[in-house]
Amino acid sequence: MQNFHCDHCGHLVYFENVRCDACGHALGYLSDLRTMSALVPSPDGLWQRAAADGDGPRYRMCRNYAVHNVCNWMLPEQDLNGLCESCRLTEIIPALGLPQHRTSRYRMEQAKRRLIYTLSMLGLTPASKAQDPVKGLAFRFLADSVQTGRVATGHHSGIITLNIAEADDLLRERTRSQMGEPYRTLLGHFRHEIGHYYWDRLFETGAALAGFRALFGDERTDYSASLRRHYEQGPPPNWQRSFVSAYASAHPWEDWAETWAQYLHMVDALQTVQAVGLALTPLRLDDPTLATRVNPRAAESFDQMLARWFPLSYMLNNLHRSLGMPDGYQFTLGETVIGKLRFVHDLIAASVSRADPPTSPIIACLAAASAIE
Repeated sequence: MQNFHCDHCGHLVYFENVRCDACGHALGYLSDLRTMSALVPSPDGLWQRAAADGDGPRYRMCRNYAVHNVCNWMLPEQDLNGLCESCRLTEIIPALGLPQHRTSRYRMEQAKRRLIYTLSMLGLTPASKAQDPVKGLAFRFLADSVQTGRVATGHHSGIITLNIAEADDLLRERTRSQMGEPYRTLLGHFRHEIGHYYWDRLFETGAALAGFRALFGDERTDYSASLRRHYEQGPPPNWQRSFVSAYASAHPWEDWAETWAQYLHMVDALQTVQAVGLALTPLRLDDPTLATRVNPRAAESFDQMLARWFPLSYMLNNLHRSLGMPDGYQFTLGETVIGKLRFVHDLIAASVSRADPPTSPIIACLAAASAIE
C-alpha cells in the first residue's frame, strides 16, 4: 500500500480514513487517480478536491459512503452508477436488521477495497457482472441461517461467496486454531478466492496451461474427491517442500489460489516498504539488509523482488516476537514454491503487457524498488 496524505494540510492519512484528524477535512479515495484526497462540498451536493481551489474535476460520494458509511470511495461526476468501483461488485449483502451484520458488512467491504486497490495497481481491475455477465466478477456476502444452512466460502463462475462469520475476529481465530492454520484473515480470504477467479481468466485460452500443470499438477483431478481426501488424511509428508500451505496440497486449483494469495501479500507489503522508505542496515554486515535507493529505469525482476522479501519477512517476524506476538509471516518459501510464485509473477506481467495500458503501476513500482543502485 502506498502512503497517502491529506492534500489540504499534508497530514498522513490511512486508506480507510474518512476525515483528516489534523485539519478536519472530509477524505475520499479517488480511484481514477489512485489517491486519497481532502474534499470540499459544492452547493449541488458534489465534491471537489480541497487542493483544486474550485477548479478541476468534481466527484460524487459512493452511495455506501454517503448513506451507509461503509465506504470512503468517490466516483467521477459523470459516473451515474451510484456505487463506486468496489461497491458495485457486491451483489448480495446480509440482512442489516442485526447490528452485527452491519459491522460485518463494513469489514467485508473494507477488505474488498484493499483487494480491488491491489488488483488495480497490478493492472488487473475486474469488470463487474453488469459490465460483462460472462467474465465479470461479483461478491456475495451471506450469513448462516436455519433456512439456508451453513454458507460455504468459495468461487464459481465469477461469483465469490464469503461467509460473513469470517468478519468476526473471535470466530475466525477459533476456526484458525481448530484447523491448525498459521494464518487466517479476512483479507487473506479475498486474496485466495480472487485467485480462483483469475485462474479462469488467465488460463481461458489454454496457452499457459502446460506450464501450470508442470508446476501445480493437473487441475482435471477430481476436485471433490481431492478435498475429501485432504480433510480425512491431511497433507502429505514433507508438504512444506512443495506447497506454501497444507491446504495448497489438496488440489492444483487450491495450490494456485494459495500461491496467488501469497503473491498479493508480497507485492502489497513490498509496496508499503517502498512507500515508507524502510531500510535495514544491521550492525553485522552479514545480516539481512534492505536498501531503499532505487534505479527507476531498471527492468523488473522477480529475483530482485524476492531478494527484498526475505529480509523484510525476517524483520517482520523479529518485530512481532519483540511485541510478544506470533510471527507475522509464518510461511516457508522453498525452491518449488518460489518457482510457483515466479510463474504467477510472469503470468501477470505477460497478461498486463497484452492489455491497454501496457504496464501495471505496481509492477513498475516493484521494478523500481528492486533495482538497487
